[in-house]
Amino acid sequence: MKLALNLSLFLFALFTFSDKSLSLSKYKIKSICKNEKNKSTCIKNLQNKKSNLQKGNLIEIPVIPYKR
Repeated sequence: MKLALNLSLFLFALFTFSDKSLSLSKYKIKSICKNEKNKSTCIKNLQNKKSNLQKGNLIEIPVIPYKR
């Protein structure tokens, strides 16, 4: 019973979120990089990450620790 529940939840999550994981558009990349010091390198890095994500390769996502 527990196995059937886990399997059904897994399949539900798989079909629900498969098409909704989209990468950034060109407009969003430009709006993110407009406040950066080196705009061109920021845009190139985000475009490279976007192409790697679309190909199915792993990308690194930096995690900034939370300070109170």
